[in-house]
Amino acid sequence: MLPQELIRAKRDGSRLSTGDIEFLVAGITDGRLTDAQLGALAMAMFLRGMDDDETAALTTAMAASGRTLDWADAPGPVLDKHSSGGVGDAVSLMLAPAVAACGGFVPMISGRGLGHTGGTLDKLESIPGYQTAPSPELFSKVVRDVGCAIIGQTGDLAPADGRLYAVRDVTATVESIPLITASILSKKLAAGLDALVMDVTWGSGAFMADLDSADRLARTIVEVAGLAGLPVTALLTDMNEPAASVAGNAIEVRYAVDYLSGVHRELRMHELVTELGAEMLLAGGLATSHQEAVDRVIAAVDSGAALERFDAMIAGLGGPADFSANARRHLPDCPIRMPVFTDHEGFVAAIDTRSLGLAVVELGGGRTAADQSIDHAVGLGEIASVGQRIGREVPLAIIHAADQASAACAAQRIRNAYSIVETPVHGTSAVTRRLTLHG
Repeated sequence: MLPQELIRAKRDGSRLSTGDIEFLVAGITDGRLTDAQLGALAMAMFLRGMDDDETAALTTAMAASGRTLDWADAPGPVLDKHSSGGVGDAVSLMLAPAVAACGGFVPMISGRGLGHTGGTLDKLESIPGYQTAPSPELFSKVVRDVGCAIIGQTGDLAPADGRLYAVRDVTATVESIPLITASILSKKLAAGLDALVMDVTWGSGAFMADLDSADRLARTIVEVAGLAGLPVTALLTDMNEPAASVAGNAIEVRYAVDYLSGVHRELRMHELVTELGAEMLLAGGLATSHQEAVDRVIAAVDSGAALERFDAMIAGLGGPADFSANARRHLPDCPIRMPVFTDHEGFVAAIDTRSLGLAVVELGGGRTAADQSIDHAVGLGEIASVGQRIGREVPLAIIHAADQASAACAAQRIRNAYSIVETPVHGTSAVTRRLTLHG
């Protein structure tokens, strides 16, 4: 069996068998497939698509390409949440410790930024000392002791997906429903979860630009996960504006600290944390009704219990023991702050959220090559939301930049991203729809 012949078959629209896919995944894992072949395979799958059986085969093969975690002795349900990506999406940083404070155990395997979207790992790596690739023993210890740990894919955990994930980012093959599904679920199957909640984003800042596409992605994930024996609930959430009023890496970590400590808590982000958290508690049997679940998540945040778990997670994975109390001292910052104003006053009617994400990438906060280093300090602050009144004294955003040239480029992109009207506009709910296996 030759890899190039299977790539040719998929390129020409043929369906790959389970055996074909297992052979290709083995080649991805052991290096028999070159980067060029892997990029070609990803493009063929992107253009020709895969049916549910092919997607399930790719998912299970990648999950089996390395070690599978075992939480049989965990004293509570093993739960996770995963987002399909967006801008200003710092939800995981607050959600994991909140669910842990409610009795869940959250071994969250996260990824780096893809395209215009930020990555949870990139955010956490702005914390000095934090280990995103700890030993299996340390990962297990922190999850059991603290209740949550957010890490990246270790070399032995779904390694085939780790390699494919990096290639997709730089070959314009991110927005593929089968590839997104297989990437997400392979990591979650390898993580040994009892249940998963998906945050499937849609809109101008998501990979699924319209609600119908997001619905198809959500249904594919739920159905393929069901075939693999993993219960999944999906929430479709609106990414026609950033999830938070900030976007970047260190700046989103500071935002999470402010949220958990009660310094600043935006309604849109609060809705995402509480609704996704409630679904996780319900999936794990930690609440008997939606309202009880929401109340438990809010209590965990308001009482400071979630912040305690957040600090314990960071310290347990090598970060500063006093992180939240001194986050601004520990996190990197930028020498330049540039507010971006419009020429006229009005109300924000629409945002090209993808452009805001690309502005962060161009500032140095994202990657244009798989092995590229990033500047964790750069980003956007005080991002204006839909319905907000802006003008000569209220900026569209504040750029955090390393130099004036990159700040000027980002400023132009930000101005072009906003549609301003003279009459008031109302924003929308962050959560659009809920899906289960039979939803």
